[in-house]
Amino acid sequence: MASETKAANAEIWRDDINDPNYGYHIVALSTAMFFILSRIVVFCVPQVAKKSTWKWKNIMVSFIHSIISSIWAVACFYERPDMAEDLITVFTVLSHSLTSFSVGYFVYDLFDLMTTRSSRQSVELMGHHVVIITCFMVAVCWRHYVGYAVVALLVEINSVFLHFRQLLQICGVSKFNGWYRLNSLTNLATFIVFRILLLSWMTRWMVINRDAVPLVFYSLGSVGLAVMVAMNITLFYRLLRSDFISLKDTDDSACGGTAAPTCKKGE
Repeated sequence: MASETKAANAEIWRDDINDPNYGYHIVALSTAMFFILSRIVVFCVPQVAKKSTWKWKNIMVSFIHSIISSIWAVACFYERPDMAEDLITVFTVLSHSLTSFSVGYFVYDLFDLMTTRSSRQSVELMGHHVVIITCFMVAVCWRHYVGYAVVALLVEINSVFLHFRQLLQICGVSKFNGWYRLNSLTNLATFIVFRILLLSWMTRWMVINRDAVPLVFYSLGSVGLAVMVAMNITLFYRLLRSDFISLKDTDDSACGGTAAPTCKKGE
């Protein structure tokens, strides 16, 4: 019985994957693709965003990555539903390619931030990208924890609405605009599901499976989760303050004077 318990808690390390690893090629191609895409996007900047060309380019590329990777991540679990039960050893070409593709994006974005921006928020993003690249490269190189990486990429479902919100702001769309309000509500709902709840589930999985994960990978995963949780708490507070709390205060202030009886919501 003791030997069975020890075997059940032993570190899991596969050595039966003999197929060629094309992950490195996909990372390189993905990085090049996003560099080319960033050059194309520059020529599609709307007139209202001309003063924020770099920001528009950077967010638009991120927006495109979010759309592709979120759909791709859902497709991975549709192809192999059992991957949700075994995030360590279940491996598919589709999921491994997605992980490699996203590493390429983060490499591109890290380089773009390093060469063009030095603000505090950019430094935070660069730190986030370094951690994510390091963790994802474990899946790319050894083809372990591919399922865990794909779960992490489900966060990109929320990023679609998060980036779209930023694009609306660059274009000067009012926060009282109907489309902006709809996106804000969807952004908040998907943030709770695909960032707060999902990261909580990933943390729980990491704790439960700590004996099956080699110490170095467990440490990397724990650091990655800690960074993501800290950044998401800060981001959630900023979203609430910007799109709901301060907006309500502004609306109440505008409707609180002598003209209150004629003040209409959304004006």
